Amino acid sequence: MLGPRVWSSVRQGLSRALSSTVGGWASGEGRKVDISGIYPPVTTPFTATAEVDYGKLEENLHKLSTFPFRALSVIAKLGCILNVIKGRMKSKLWSNFTREYYTAMKMNESELPVLLWPRCKTQCTWEGVASLAGFVVQGSNGEFPFLTSSERLEVVSRVRQALPRDKLLLAGSGCESTQATVEMTVSMAQVGADAAMVVTPCYYHGRMNSAALIHHYTKVADLSPIPVVLYSVPANTGLDLPVDAVVTLSKHPNIVGIKDSGGDVTRIGLIVHKTRRQDFQVLAGSAGFLLASYAVGAVGGVCALANVLGAQVCQLERLCLTGQWEDAQKLQHRLIEPNTAVTRRFGIPGLKKTMDWFGYYGGPCRAPLRELSAAQEEALRLDFTSNGWL
Repeated sequence: MLGPRVWSSVRQGLSRALSSTVGGWASGEGRKVDISGIYPPVTTPFTATAEVDYGKLEENLHKLSTFPFRALSVIAKLGCILNVIKGRMKSKLWSNFTREYYTAMKMNESELPVLLWPRCKTQCTWEGVASLAGFVVQGSNGEFPFLTSSERLEVVSRVRQALPRDKLLLAGSGCESTQATVEMTVSMAQVGADAAMVVTPCYYHGRMNSAALIHHYTKVADLSPIPVVLYSVPANTGLDLPVDAVVTLSKHPNIVGIKDSGGDVTRIGLIVHKTRRQDFQVLAGSAGFLLASYAVGAVGGVCALANVLGAQVCQLERLCLTGQWEDAQKLQHRLIEPNTAVTRRFGIPGLKKTMDWFGYYGGPCRAPLRELSAAQEEALRLDFTSNGWL
């Protein structure tokens, strides 16, 4: 019999293994993606003449890639072996794995199966090592509304080329029309995206009721070769994806989760509760309410702040997952002001200025976004220095 700690890791490993490249039974082209974890949304660097600076993009990715990524747990390989032996799992059984939480691995080398250790040694993420799950590319912080279709695809392609293939890349493929979104999603898949993050269409937001949005996302998910993640960001779109629509869409086999950036923790908890029987995961859309989101059942976050305080945001994740709530609360408090500064208060110009301070290339935004004034820059710096980050 396996001990409790090992069995917990086996279950976690099975979830990870089955959610990776296991073909022929799940969504899209047969891939089920586990989107849990922390993702920095990649910014798009521009030159002084407003051209996409792919050289600076690659430099930023190189620096971000020195931060540890979440790797497949060692027992995931056992899960792969068992999956081959036993055959493909039914979707109903899969949900028993994806709907549960497990703490970080608490195994050492001596506890690992002898045959698995040599092969898996380099792929372990041990307890206490904070790590990223991957990147979100061409989301709101990537200024995607200001890029051409070809630029959006080229940025995703460059990020994919810079990342190891087993690191998750969630690509923003949302457009205003359903047809354009389908075409962009297919193209994103062709350049290497693991999943498509699809923002709500919003120009005719007065007509974007539940029926319209369910139809839109269903059509996209039906035709997408990769899993789809819903994206609700009311601060930018002027509308929240209704909870009843989310619940309906969670039943689609090719819709695997939602990034909710609204900041309403009761809504996040309600979505988690109402989708608990589905293969569906919820990501917080900001580090400012990450602890609260974990407390009500979210599995991760797409956090602009992780571009500069990635270790700290991942540490907050680890504290939540291991039940160290007092320490998590203290860390969350220190992240609230900096997070607000690079999101709601100063937005992308604030995030890019902060990236400059932390050794990345932030640079200018594309018009009509403007750079910060001297007074705004001073206020931004104060939000970081007063919390001990600069």
